[in-house]
Amino acid sequence: MATQAAFAVRFPQLARPSRGHGQGQPARVGVAVRGGRAAARGVRCRAGGLIEPDGGRLVELVAPEEGGRRAALRREAAALPHRVRLGRVDTEWLHVLSEGWASPLRGFMRETEFLQALHFNAVRGADGTLVNMSVPIVLALDDAQRRAIQADGATAVALVDAHDRPVAVLSDIEIYKHNKEERIARTWGTTARGLPYVEEAITNAGDWLIGGDLEVIEPIKYNDGLDQYRLSPSQLREEFARRNADAVFAFQLRNPVHNGHALLMTDTRRRLLEMGYKNPVLLLHPLGGFTKADDVPLSVRMKQHEKVLEEGVLNPESTVVAIFPSPMHYAGPTEVQWHAKARINAGANFYIVGRDPAGMGHPTEKRDLYDADHGKKVLSMAPGLERLNILPFKVAAYDTKHNKMNFFDPSRKEDFLFISGTKMRSLAKNRESPPDGFMCPGGWKVLVEYYDSLAPPEGSSKLREAVAA
Repeated sequence: MATQAAFAVRFPQLARPSRGHGQGQPARVGVAVRGGRAAARGVRCRAGGLIEPDGGRLVELVAPEEGGRRAALRREAAALPHRVRLGRVDTEWLHVLSEGWASPLRGFMRETEFLQALHFNAVRGADGTLVNMSVPIVLALDDAQRRAIQADGATAVALVDAHDRPVAVLSDIEIYKHNKEERIARTWGTTARGLPYVEEAITNAGDWLIGGDLEVIEPIKYNDGLDQYRLSPSQLREEFARRNADAVFAFQLRNPVHNGHALLMTDTRRRLLEMGYKNPVLLLHPLGGFTKADDVPLSVRMKQHEKVLEEGVLNPESTVVAIFPSPMHYAGPTEVQWHAKARINAGANFYIVGRDPAGMGHPTEKRDLYDADHGKKVLSMAPGLERLNILPFKVAAYDTKHNKMNFFDPSRKEDFLFISGTKMRSLAKNRESPPDGFMCPGGWKVLVEYYDSLAPPEGSSKLREAVAA
């Protein structure tokens, strides 16, 4: 990317940060001695301004190269008689687990963890501590696989990619029933047809789930030109420490950044400075896993975000841009808890939540699937998220009087124009310009060029189908 140097994160020798906002010792990120069959690495994080991960340490599940463990695991995986092939969403969850986003989970959920997540939106760690976990992270098997594994009395299986190459070993396994209707109803609050994640990852999945301790052979890479932005929680913590951050505030998007978003982010930093923090850092953290087909693809969003920093809409010195590898459920107040919890593990102690987070339109009726205010209300009460500071989204709209995005002022509501995501996409598709000050010119150009690429071939009246991010 042309301006990658402007905000790509580098990792020089870890600098000791200045003492934070009265919160203890500077950040120390280290690798603990490997313990247990799954070779989880515990990264203890005590930080001035950086919140500790759930369970007190990041549970990283990639086999270390040192000591020959990675090579030994590759040989072990190749020798296992039973293999489970991972689909696209399975691989994204493997990525999430491997880097510690779901700490303290040590692998795909066993039944007790699955039921706790499904019915309580939380799981208890080995020490009895309650941590938030609102979406199941599970791996499905079909009936033939289940019978074969159980007939052999196997205790471990190899997880393989689409080309049958081993990528991980799941050991001390447990197989249990995949009650799809219960899972869907509890996660989405409806079993209506047309839920994007359900259609992608559940409807045609097997009727059994397999859980166990996970050990991943090597870091997950996608080789799509964006891997440099896929920073793990431990890498992000190192970067925040290098920048001497005494607070980290996270903002998730699955859409292009317009100037209203930027206003919210810069105003949040101003508010944190007023609270006494010396160097709050923004984690601009677009979702990088599965999204529905009509969302703007990840590669386009990242290119647009690059222009936002290049043109000074956001300050690269106080902004870290990275990709969150999780797939998207569109499960509203249930899913937004997962989004917030994962950012705790990356070091964020403030989380910006907007209107209808993780929401979508009802798949069969003309209405929103969730109440627009329930996400932020649930976050403020959710079990296991008590340590996280929730920052409600202030409403921004286009101020026609001042020709820029501004916080909505109800005393002069006639001066404000609300440009929805649907309206924004319609303008870009039709090569119409938004009002001056809605989005930086370079970012808008990226969006227009993307929709131009979807233009129908000459003589056709239909848009090409968008490819999911």
